[in-house]
Amino acid sequence: MSITLDLDGRVVAVTGGTRGVGAGIARAFLRAGAQVLVCARRPPAEPVQEAGRTAEFTAVNLRDAGAVAAFFDAAAERHGRLDVLVNNAGGTPFRPLGAAADTARHLCVLELNLLAPLTASLAALPHLRRSRGSVIMIGSVSGTRPSPGTAAYGAAKAGLANLAASMAVEWAPDVRVNTVVPGMVRTELSHLHYGDEAGVAAVGATVPLGRLAEPGEIGAACVFLASPQAGYITGAALAVHGGGERPAFLAAADVNRPPSGADGASGAPSTATEH
Repeated sequence: MSITLDLDGRVVAVTGGTRGVGAGIARAFLRAGAQVLVCARRPPAEPVQEAGRTAEFTAVNLRDAGAVAAFFDAAAERHGRLDVLVNNAGGTPFRPLGAAADTARHLCVLELNLLAPLTASLAALPHLRRSRGSVIMIGSVSGTRPSPGTAAYGAAKAGLANLAASMAVEWAPDVRVNTVVPGMVRTELSHLHYGDEAGVAAVGATVPLGRLAEPGEIGAACVFLASPQAGYITGAALAVHGGGERPAFLAAADVNRPPSGADGASGAPSTATEH
């Protein structure tokens, strides 16, 4: 049995959908036949296109609640409906905690990655209720484990997951709310984080599936969660991380070596226990 994710006639808004993961999400929805609206502070270097279709761009400052509300109201009036909101806009530079002078910068990270999705979701809610649509939050594995160097970002993404779970309860049954939790993704900016191709490959090798995700793979997960096939899924967090991060203790131990005095057979004594 084949499953076709056809979103023809649906209107989808992707915040920060002009590059990187956001553009990959927008292209996935274009492939599925949706009318896609992308917004960001600055226009894309080139239009976001896929399958002969082009995403419609609007310049919006997501920190401006009035501008955000005006964007969704105008979009719904122009297209007659709004079916899906993907809260993708976000990100952070590497900035360790410790300097009081950085307080304002950490707060900006929290604002962009947590408060902006809340603002956008509330602004889109009346339109999504009319269409019985859905919200998809783009979280991060940084929100599920310690995030040294990007602590404010990790805290924001952890809060985002809880926000989505609460929204899912409050807004049911009219609006479904889910979170996609990506791991490391290969984008046009990967070199800023991981270095050259050898660096990207080395980082990818730490993932159980042996590589970084492609933006379109994050997009495919979003299309599924927005589709009728996911009609009974709400309040969920879908990990799209290639198996996550290999536990550090495995790199420090030869897990294939039998314990001292044991032949490796079933029932041999163990020298380590993980809890």
